[in-house]
Amino acid sequence: MNEESTRTEVLKAAAGSNQFLGWIKCRGQSFVHAGRGFLLLCLTQCNFRIHLVAGLGAICLGCYFRISAIEWLGLIAAITLVLCAEALNTAIERTVDLIEPARHPVARDAKDMAAAGVLIASLFSLVVGLILFGPRLLRVLLG
Repeated sequence: MNEESTRTEVLKAAAGSNQFLGWIKCRGQSFVHAGRGFLLLCLTQCNFRIHLVAGLGAICLGCYFRISAIEWLGLIAAITLVLCAEALNTAIERTVDLIEPARHPVARDAKDMAAAGVLIASLFSLVVGLILFGPRLLRVLLG
């Protein structure tokens, strides 16, 4: 009896281990899918590449001007917001195209509203950039 219960416990532990490994594998696969999505954005979306380059430029300015930790938080949040908005906009546009390939006023409205989200995020980032770098750039330019 004791040997049988030990065997059962070992089998349960092995099954739990397999479930854990399966869970880890699924999480890893999620990262692979997300990486593929990021690559698709970079390869197919000109606006995403523009935002990515602008964000990298802002990071370079942040390094050059040695901005504070709190300023880094605001800068990284603004960059991330724009890139996420652009990714969601692209996903919405592609989904709308799949559901309604023909021109339709509601499909157009959905795409326009998603694009407005990117515009709002971009304007917010522009304001953050002006606040962070405007005075510093003026000091450099004016000597």
